[in-house]
Amino acid sequence: MQSDIQNRRIRERHDARTGWAFMAPFFIMFLLVFAVPICVAIYQSFFRQVASGGGLYGGGELTNQFVGLDNFAMVIASGDFWSGMGRVVVYAAFQIPIMIISALVLALVLDSFLIRRVGFFRLSYFLPFAIPGIVAAMVWLYIYTPELSPIVKFFDSLGIHVDFMAPGAPILASMANMTTWTYTGYNMLIFLAALQAVPHELYEAARLDGASSWQIVRQIKIPMVSGAALLAVLLSIIGTIQLFNEPAVMQSANGWMGYAYTPMMMAYSTMFGTISPGGDGPASAISIVMALVAGGLAVIYALLQRKTVR
Repeated sequence: MQSDIQNRRIRERHDARTGWAFMAPFFIMFLLVFAVPICVAIYQSFFRQVASGGGLYGGGELTNQFVGLDNFAMVIASGDFWSGMGRVVVYAAFQIPIMIISALVLALVLDSFLIRRVGFFRLSYFLPFAIPGIVAAMVWLYIYTPELSPIVKFFDSLGIHVDFMAPGAPILASMANMTTWTYTGYNMLIFLAALQAVPHELYEAARLDGASSWQIVRQIKIPMVSGAALLAVLLSIIGTIQLFNEPAVMQSANGWMGYAYTPMMMAYSTMFGTISPGGDGPASAISIVMALVAGGLAVIYALLQRKTVR
């Protein structure tokens, strides 16, 4: 009896070591590309580059000086930061629902009996996500540029003036279209995986009870993918706060946008000194405040979603 217990403990220790050995590469990479950069950013956020040496204008070389929470105070008091945050929140308010609903509809269609070659359509919908974001943004910039766009020229021939890059709602809608085109297929796969995990016995039981196809979709399929919907929306909220590729490419053709049109653009421009005060410290502070705002919005949505489900 005692020998059996010892053998079982030996097997458990062996299984534990095997599990840790398989997990070690992921854990090491997680530390290198995620945990360590976050710690470095937090550390750098308490410093700022200042000119050392004498003279009327300081002179000398740039040195890192500990400034405490001054970088965070600068971000919180920055009107450009909160203006950019307001733009991405407005952007998310109409872009995320359109994208999530479109992804859910596509997933429901692929999970139905209407589509026979599911693999072909699944790959086709996902393909835009495989295109590098900066490349996709440049293609859409070509489509939006009045001098080059065949769409703009077509509307001009009808006597309708269309400006996809006008300040305000038009340029936000243009960027939302770019993001929706890219990420709808990605979110569709999340919904499709959740739908395929639903036991088909539920559908068969519902049909035996006289439920129609629409009732099955509304009362079984959609409620069963609520967890996937929560995941997709949370990822979308976090991604929207980090919006960069689309506005950065649009800014190259629309100088009026400035270098702080979104918080991520502000962090990037601060990092390279385009916005003053620049350097690693202020840019890290902007990134940390962005992360806190994104986390706060994600938590608020999760709590509201949980109350709605209850």
